[in-house]
Amino acid sequence: MLESLRTIDDNVKKWMKEVRVKVIASFNDDLDVKTKSGPNDLVTNIDREVEEFYKDKIKKYYPGSEIIGEESAHEVREPKNEGLLWVIDPIDGTMNFVKQKNHFASMIAIYRKGTAMRGYIYDVMQDKLYWGGPEIGVYCNQDKIEPPSDKKLNKGLFGVGAPLLIDNYHNLQKAALESCGTRIYGCSGIQFIHVLNGQCVAYISYLRPWDYAAGKVLAETLDLVVKTIDGRPIDMLSSSDVLVATKNAQKDITRIVQSTY
Repeated sequence: MLESLRTIDDNVKKWMKEVRVKVIASFNDDLDVKTKSGPNDLVTNIDREVEEFYKDKIKKYYPGSEIIGEESAHEVREPKNEGLLWVIDPIDGTMNFVKQKNHFASMIAIYRKGTAMRGYIYDVMQDKLYWGGPEIGVYCNQDKIEPPSDKKLNKGLFGVGAPLLIDNYHNLQKAALESCGTRIYGCSGIQFIHVLNGQCVAYISYLRPWDYAAGKVLAETLDLVVKTIDGRPIDMLSSSDVLVATKNAQKDITRIVQSTY
């Protein structure tokens, strides 16, 4: 299986490089931008094209795989077979892609029988691919990265989804004040990267499976905590609040959350 995973790594890296070319070329074209659940929930023709590109490649090279993609998922269900499950977010941070042409990611996660195999988060504009899995560790491009320092909340920056902070979800404003400062990027992939490389000690937002599947693989490989805000395990096929953090920061956030009850 290890040998086949190496082949998968090579293929996914190649696909993502091809996606980068497609995405950057699209900057010269007029985007077809539509809304989904609301005026700030955008989808473009590039989101759909990239997802179809990934799906076509997966079906060609790994027939029998199950695929969950953001732009084609109408219902997220248990896989029908025991093969590979691919979870795809073609363009994570579409608003940033449309408005800034920066600060967005492309993400793929691979699971088999409920077990995490691989995660890939590609910071497209920085050309940095964070990838790996339990048996090989986590890499940024070709360089292996070490687990971040287990800092407490008051020793680091706190990434958070804007709606949760504005609504003071589970007392998150107090958690933000206890940290060194908050960071809001509007892209879960980028925010996961910042926790993976130690730039932030925690990140929380309300996420769907394709928003956190790849990040969960990489974070847990680096011995970070990935749970709901109140410490429950994440159901990989459900949408919920998702917290990724160092162990000490997670303890601090749990303390603050529990103080509201």
